[in-house]
Parts: sequence; C-alpha cells; structure tokens
Amino acid sequence: MAKSDLIGGTLWESYSGKVNDRMLHPRHLGEITPADAEKLGARLVVADWGAEVCGDAIRAFWAVQVSDGRILDAKFKTFGCGTAIASSDMMCEMIIGKTVDEAMKITNIDVERALRDVEDTASIPPQKMHCSVMAYDVIRKAVSEYKGVDMDSLEEEQIVCQCARVSLRTVKDVIRVNDLRSVEDITRYTKAGAFCKSCIRPGGHEARKLYLVDILAETRAEMERTAAASGQAKSFAKLGLLQKHRAVEKVLDEKIRPNLLKDGGNLEVMDMKDADGFTDVYIKYLGACKGCPSASVGTLDYIEGFLKSDLDPKIRVFPV
Repeated sequence: MAKSDLIGGTLWESYSGKVNDRMLHPRHLGEITPADAEKLGARLVVADWGAEVCGDAIRAFWAVQVSDGRILDAKFKTFGCGTAIASSDMMCEMIIGKTVDEAMKITNIDVERALRDVEDTASIPPQKMHCSVMAYDVIRKAVSEYKGVDMDSLEEEQIVCQCARVSLRTVKDVIRVNDLRSVEDITRYTKAGAFCKSCIRPGGHEARKLYLVDILAETRAEMERTAAASGQAKSFAKLGLLQKHRAVEKVLDEKIRPNLLKDGGNLEVMDMKDADGFTDVYIKYLGACKGCPSASVGTLDYIEGFLKSDLDPKIRVFPV
C-alpha cells in the first residue's frame, strides 16, 4: 500500500525521519524506580502531565543528583500519539546531564528543532505542535515537584501562544513598535498562531485565557488613546495663556467642580504661568475645601490628575 493510500502523501511527508525513528524506537521509554535512583545516589522525581484536548498523557521520571541538582537519568511513559512519544523521548535525551535549572530553559521549540532532519524544515505538521508542548510542560511540572513550588510560580511571563512560547509582552511590543494591524502580521513577526492556531480566537481545539484578536484590539485601542492624548498635549502646549485658562476651566467645570460642590466646596483659578516647560496652575479653595485636611494632598492630586490626563501631562497645580 502506498503512503498516499494511508494518509495522504503531503501530510505523511511532513513528519521527519527522526520523529518516525523515535516513535518506533524510543531510547528512554520506561521508568526509574526508587531502587534505581538509590543505586545512583539520586533523588527520584516523578511528574504527570496531560492534555485534555487530545487525551494524551505523560509521566516523567528523573533521577536527580542530590549534591548539585544534575539529572543523571530520565525516562518516560506516555499514553499518546507517535509525536508525543518522539517528543518525550527527545526531551529526556536533551535534559540528561543538565541541572534542573538548565533543563527548565529547554522549550518545546527546542524539542521540535532537535527532531528535524533538515534545519529549515519543521519536524512535525503545525497541528501536532501541542505534542512538543507537552514535553515542555512536563519539564516544568517535574521542576515544580523537585523544588516543591506551584508550576505557575515558574512562569516569568504570561504566555499567549504555547506552541511558539510567545509572551503577552512580546505580542504587545511588536504590535506597538511595528504598528501591526492584523493577526497575520503578528504571526509573521512572532510565530504566535502559526501552529495549532488555538491562540488566534475562541473556538480552536484548545481554550485559552488570551487570544491574539483580543490582544490586537486592546493594544490598538491603547495606541489610539495614547496618540490622541499626545496630540491633545501638543495642541495645549501651543495655546496662549488665555486659551489655556479656558481649557483648564472647561475641565474643572465638567469633571472637578461638580464633585467639590456636592461637599460644599469649590475652587477658583487665581493665576497660570509657563515655567520650565510646565504650565503651572495656581488655585484657591473655596467653601468647605478651605479647611479640608486633604485639600493640599488628595484633592490636589485629584485635580492635577484630571488636568494632566485631559489636557497635558506637563501641568502642575499649586494651592495659594
């Protein structure tokens, strides 16, 4: 029977020879018993991890040298597809001889690359990338068991794309720096969403906390707000003092005075000056605000905050 009769030539050929070899002939399949670890003078670490979306599960066994945390041996058992077997086997090979902290730096991308026959050709099709993610996740699980901490505490950044290990900060940064306007642009710059595609939008094979479509929309909105504020600040800075006074009075009338009046207080703008690149606004408290203990701290910050956000960050407010 020809390959194409089995699964379709293109898909069949998208798996590397190394994946096929380790699927059929895994080097590290098995377990390390307490007795085995004791013979090595090592501590036995056992960690379980599973992917609910596909039902694959892996159990990792590490023999860790007590003196320096070096992994002397690693084995695995798995209920999973051939890609899960190959990825788990390669993961074991890559961590043996490394310290626990060094092993934690190995990512699913490293595992997938190690399974390639040709450097620039992926070892597995995109929809199977989650299998190499399992290898990465079980490393983190084993490290958390070894250190006696929660897995989440090992994650330094919030990950958006598990397949490509792309963080939320990275996605936001590339959107801002390169003025990106589509998910396709994000994928081109970061590889996020290039594999299983679950992180692109809700409805993929695996639910996510964060989706690229939402991050793009939120970041673009933030950029527009920043641009609007910047443009507003620029225009305010170019105004004459009389025009600035009117702009300040407008914000005070709309957002500040109504709240002060509720408590029997008010304020009056006594003077405005341009000094050292700032616009200084001098105010006089009226009514209940006169003797209020928070007038020189909380209320002042409240007033200055509105003027800065609505008009120009380089506004300072002083009571007289």
